[in-house]
Amino acid sequence: MGPERKLYQKVKRNFTKFSLIRLENSSLLGTPDLLVCNDSGTFFTLELKTTKANKIRFSPHQIAFHDQHPKNTFILVQALGPGTIKLFEGRFIHELVREGFKFHGACSLELDACRLYLSKLGA
Repeated sequence: MGPERKLYQKVKRNFTKFSLIRLENSSLLGTPDLLVCNDSGTFFTLELKTTKANKIRFSPHQIAFHDQHPKNTFILVQALGPGTIKLFEGRFIHELVREGFKFHGACSLELDACRLYLSKLGA
């Protein structure tokens, strides 16, 4: 099982009150990994990324998606060494490309805090 699949399993175990729809889409390149509905009924997308170092890899299609959809899109990134998880708003895609995991614009740190942050959307 690859690292992003493991991250998905971790999200699935911890976001039990959310409806998670895994998007396996090869026809619409750049579409985020998950369509999520929180317990308040608010929909958002979640792109899952892992990194071994600072650099976070995004395809041009993923960058274009977040440029075109700056609201209610999020990127959840896990640094594989220490296991640190950060949540970023999709509108910061260019900062993440430039600065990587060290970018200081995270909404939340660690999975429980990320879940809490996302549960408050639309509330």
